[in-house]
Amino acid sequence: MNYNPLVSVICLCYNHEKFVQEGLESIVNQTHKNIEIIIVDDCSTDNSVEEIEKWLVNYPNVIFIANRVNQGNTKSFNTAFKRSTGSYIIDFATDDLLHPDCVATQIEQFKNSTYTNLGIVYGNAEMIFEDNTHFSYFFEVDQNKKRIQSQPTGDIYLGLLRLDNNVCSVSAMAKREVYEKLNGYNENLHYEDYDFWIRAARSYNFDYIDQILLQKRELKNSLSTYRFRRLNSKTRKYNRSTYKIVIHALKMNTTTEENKAILNMIHHEIEIALRTIDPILLLKYIVLETKVLALIALKKRYQ
Repeated sequence: MNYNPLVSVICLCYNHEKFVQEGLESIVNQTHKNIEIIIVDDCSTDNSVEEIEKWLVNYPNVIFIANRVNQGNTKSFNTAFKRSTGSYIIDFATDDLLHPDCVATQIEQFKNSTYTNLGIVYGNAEMIFEDNTHFSYFFEVDQNKKRIQSQPTGDIYLGLLRLDNNVCSVSAMAKREVYEKLNGYNENLHYEDYDFWIRAARSYNFDYIDQILLQKRELKNSLSTYRFRRLNSKTRKYNRSTYKIVIHALKMNTTTEENKAILNMIHHEIEIALRTIDPILLLKYIVLETKVLALIALKKRYQ
């Protein structure tokens, strides 16, 4: 019997009028056909809704949620997830483009992986500009488009804390149970993926697919472009969300090794706070570093 699970692709749109129809078509054109599409427009200020509605004429069974006020990615995704029914979930931005065999490849990896308690699989992505021209890959590749450095798999919790492992979020597929166990994305954060991977890695194994699964478009107003801007309100929201993620990760830690690993995150964020001129955040991290060092010292004392 062929393995043909239902995959829910949750499509988040914000000001993607130039790209949204092409992005949605890349889902329809998947070789794996058992797909449920749920679209959320997060109160776009351009003509995204009109473009989506034109596309929906040919796909009347697709669920479309048009937010009346901007709610952000975390709330928009969680709203759509509650409407979904698939056994596997993809978080898709409608300015990106899935390769035709993306979903089939991810499903095959879940089916054939040697890992037990596998929660998430992901691969590589080609990064493109707004005009579709190539500028890089998420993970550096050789001439055969294979990852140059080996990618850690399995239990990657420590690796995420040490910042020596990264997940290509846009190329990921997760089992439904992962989102259910974690209650979806943390709606108190300005962005979702880093926190989700850390929380998921506490309980589930990850596996990597050494293929280019999609094209990720970099827009001038993409959230990630605000990471290092100086004296910018969006940058501060982004980086202060990261602080909340570090705090939550520290609460999940159970060993001295994990507390030592989280110091890597803290030191990295201290550098960013300095670079972006955020003295309040800098002070918070210095206090947090002192706390973690004390926890490490106390743990050693009682061992």
